[in-house]
Amino acid sequence: MSYFRYHVFFCTNQRDDHGQRCKEYNTTAARAYLKKRTKELGIKGAGGVRINSAGCLDRCTEGPVIVVYPEAIWYTYVNHDDLDEILHSHLIGGEPVARLRLPDTPPPSLESQ
Repeated sequence: MSYFRYHVFFCTNQRDDHGQRCKEYNTTAARAYLKKRTKELGIKGAGGVRINSAGCLDRCTEGPVIVVYPEAIWYTYVNHDDLDEILHSHLIGGEPVARLRLPDTPPPSLESQ
């Protein structure tokens, strides 16, 4: 068994190019919010949930993005309501949130590389 039941990575990257940047969506505050909620609910830490920042997760056009391991489920979100839905449905209930989920496979142009 993994040390954490779920490990959540928030892209908080600020890119140097002129592409879309997750950090422009106030992702640092979103990460802090979800981290606070897991602590309040007593599910933070060993055997529970770990919330981390990540550099670029390379899904900039779909951002803001988070990925939940061990299942490697990718999400996008708009606000705290979306994060609460991920928290309660997936991180507590074990049921991924279909409406916020991103596709698991890269676009065909990337698969051939």
